[in-house]
Amino acid sequence: MERRRSFPDVLAGGIFVLIGGAFVVGSLSYELGTPLRMGPGYFPLLVGAILAALGLVIVAKGLVAGEVVSFGSIPWRAVGVIVIAVVFFGYSVRRLGFVPTSAVTAFLVTLASRRVRILAALAVAAGLTVASTLIFVVGLQLRIPLWGPWLSF
Repeated sequence: MERRRSFPDVLAGGIFVLIGGAFVVGSLSYELGTPLRMGPGYFPLLVGAILAALGLVIVAKGLVAGEVVSFGSIPWRAVGVIVIAVVFFGYSVRRLGFVPTSAVTAFLVTLASRRVRILAALAVAAGLTVASTLIFVVGLQLRIPLWGPWLSF
């Protein structure tokens, strides 16, 4: 009886282990504290350890109970549009402000799918902009200007 191995599972699990391990190692340079008085390194240590453990489980699953996976063609349009949207957000959020940059970014990412129509993309962009503004600016009180200097009213 031959065991099948799943290379994508082993690879993905290995990446999880590497990223989790990097967080664990990085967190050790900060004060850890105790569970009741957490230091700045406590949370990254905990998240990194959980991520590494999850990665080990995925690697084990890939080695023991692999499955045949066939990949389809790569959606290059979606990859390109999403990369452009992320780069646009990074470069323009300080200049345009959070609201217009979030709206344009959400609109672009929504249009990455060939199935989405313009009106649906506008609705999704509006909803995501309102939600992200409420979460990040109002709820978490991030100090990001809603409207940037490029949009002087």
